[in-house]
Amino acid sequence: MMAVDRKLKLRATVLATAALFACGTAAAAPAGRDEGKLLKLVQQLTERLDRLEQRNAELERQVRQGQPPAELGQRLQALEQQQTRLNQGLDSDNISELEPEITARLKAVEKDTLDMKKASKKIDALDGLAVGVSLTTVIQRPSGLPRGTADGNSQLNYRADVTAELPLESIGDVEQKLFAHFRLGQGLGLNGPFSNLGAFASAPNAVAFRASGASPDDSVAILGQAWYQASIPLPFGGFKPRSRETLELTFGKMDLFGFFDQNAAAGDESRQFLNSVFVHNPMLDAGGQIGVDANGFQPGIVASYYDWSAKPETWRVSAGIFGTRRGANYQRYFSSPLFMAQLEASMKFFGGLTGNYRAYLWRNGQGLELDGSLTQQAGWGVSADQRLGDGVTVFGRYGQQTKGRVSFDRALTLGAELSGSYWDRGGDALGVAGAWLRASDDYRTAGGSGDLNGDGTGVFTFTPVGAEKVAEIYYRYRITKQFELSPDFQYIWKLGANPDARNASIVGLRAQITF
Repeated sequence: MMAVDRKLKLRATVLATAALFACGTAAAAPAGRDEGKLLKLVQQLTERLDRLEQRNAELERQVRQGQPPAELGQRLQALEQQQTRLNQGLDSDNISELEPEITARLKAVEKDTLDMKKASKKIDALDGLAVGVSLTTVIQRPSGLPRGTADGNSQLNYRADVTAELPLESIGDVEQKLFAHFRLGQGLGLNGPFSNLGAFASAPNAVAFRASGASPDDSVAILGQAWYQASIPLPFGGFKPRSRETLELTFGKMDLFGFFDQNAAAGDESRQFLNSVFVHNPMLDAGGQIGVDANGFQPGIVASYYDWSAKPETWRVSAGIFGTRRGANYQRYFSSPLFMAQLEASMKFFGGLTGNYRAYLWRNGQGLELDGSLTQQAGWGVSADQRLGDGVTVFGRYGQQTKGRVSFDRALTLGAELSGSYWDRGGDALGVAGAWLRASDDYRTAGGSGDLNGDGTGVFTFTPVGAEKVAEIYYRYRITKQFELSPDFQYIWKLGANPDARNASIVGLRAQITF
């Protein structure tokens, strides 16, 4: 009924419009015009309206019977086929030129998104990674060495160090990190000639490195350090933001001096003093008490308790067990290990200037005796550095052997580093230091020896007296933040406490690039 009503209304409207139009036209037409044309026009409009009604009735019938018009059906079929192809294309992981373009584009976008997510996850995993790279080159020329000394001419060497520190995901309140240190280099510097002359500990070039003493033509990279550390806030189960105590546990392959005998003014041969007696306590390092492997590292376990409840004044207690001699190169499992313990405090003196003070003792189950045998040795030492002004830091070390027959049983080093800010060169520094290495009674009784040629053809003996003494001065000149040059001068009295030895001087230049 509604469709019929609509038809009647539509027809009435059309006829009324036609009649009005005809009347208006007739009224406006000039006299004598044939009125038949108007009737013909009305008839044509009526016929068109009849055809529209018929078409409308047919469409209504098709819709009621579920049969869309032919053109509409073809379009629906084409859309269904297209949808089927899209679904088939999306179900496949491969991208094909035969599939619809929109499918290929969707897959390409999805692939790019997944790749970005993977890359983002890798970046997140490396978040906090700290990498350091340094290249250090040293050239030295000696004078005053005995005639005929092998390799007594100028020596050149380089060393490269790469370090990486990666924080790991925390376990509750426990923070974790991994540390790795790679090292490579060529050239042994002047250390060999001075050792041949019977020097106690005067290795004039602590930078020199050649992996395991390999061929001079080799430049082999080694993994020097690889250790894991966990920092546990104390007390256990407490509220971390209020914790002022930490227990640190570290294990792996490491440099012992990264945890013991540290010193702010004398502890980095690549930027500070070059002679090994000033880099670490001579009793431990140059004296060979720690028994590292051929590359200067060893496996170990370190436990440390750190208290900063009275910060900025803090204190720490550390203890470590390390593989030594054959245990240092993993031939044995901590057989007769090296044990070290240290108490350190950071304090404020002279109007709030920072000073670091450390006292430690050691016991080596495989200490090297004068006759070449291995037995238990022990000793103790102190290391201190103190700021005296805005740009002055003084330092001192003392070590003493309490058990074992060694070449020198006491060692004292003193020195200072001055900032270039006093002469308007804030990035520069001037360092000066002296060392005293006392010949032990056992060494004086046994007598000293050396080899001028380093091959057994120039062997000599002497009666040790007094001590070997070393002095060094350097100036670190900053060219850029990454590039520094350091002229260096060393003077050595009585090599190996030999009263007949000539004094030796060494002039050198060190260049370092860091990133």
